[in-house]
Formats: sequence, C-alpha cells, structure tokens
Amino acid sequence: MTDHPVQILGLDHVVLRCTDLQAMLTFYQTVIGCRLERELPEIGLHQLRAGSALIDLVPVGSELGGQTHPEPTGFNMAHLCLRIAVTDWQAIRVHLEAHGVAWDEPRRRYGADGHGLSVYLSDPGGNTVELKGPPEPG
Repeated sequence: MTDHPVQILGLDHVVLRCTDLQAMLTFYQTVIGCRLERELPEIGLHQLRAGSALIDLVPVGSELGGQTHPEPTGFNMAHLCLRIAVTDWQAIRVHLEAHGVAWDEPRRRYGADGHGLSVYLSDPGGNTVELKGPPEPG
C-alpha cells in the first residue's frame, strides 16, 4: 500500500466525441460487445458499459460534445484499452473481419497487469481501440 493520497482502482470511463453517433453505437455494441446502459439525449450523453468501466459517446453539436468538429489531423485521445478475456484470438479475428474491422496479429505489449497479447483496431470515429488479453503467467 502506498501513502499517496490518490489510489487508482481502474478505468472509470472514457469520453469520445463523435460525428456519427449511430456508427459509433453500432461499433461498440455489435463489434466490441458493450451494452448501452444509459442515455441522456437532451444533453448528448450515451453511456456504454465496458466491463467495470463506461465509454461515453457525446456527439459533436450536442451540449456535451461541443459545437466544433475535431480537426481532421487532431485526436481527442491516443487510444483506449479494454481488458478482454481471450480464449481464441482466431475467433475474435473472424468476428472483427465479419464486421469489416481490420487488425494486425496479436502482439506482446505491456499494460496495467503486465505483459500480454493485444491487438489494435479503429472505431468509426478514427479512435484507436486496444483489446488486451490476460497477462502472461508468472
């Protein structure tokens, strides 16, 4: 236990500004497997459950999303990483490709729980999503 006053327990939520809400909802629900948990469309908030965390989608033009569109070369974040329970990377590949989502072969990368295999892909808004499997044993 550290004596630091802030104790991080895990990712709570990530907020993504988007220009095509329906494409983003479809991607995160159908391709990634998140569940729509809560919506407040009057302010532009659409919250998806991602394990113990939330992914908030806020459309540009809404109260929360603001009025300015992201610059074509600008990003709202580098990437978000979702921990997944992997039993079969090939089955995940087939699923993603069936939805037109490209990916590279899983590679060993370091994350919150240590080294393990992960893949990067892009959502319809151009955000990079990392799907990270369990850590290596030991």
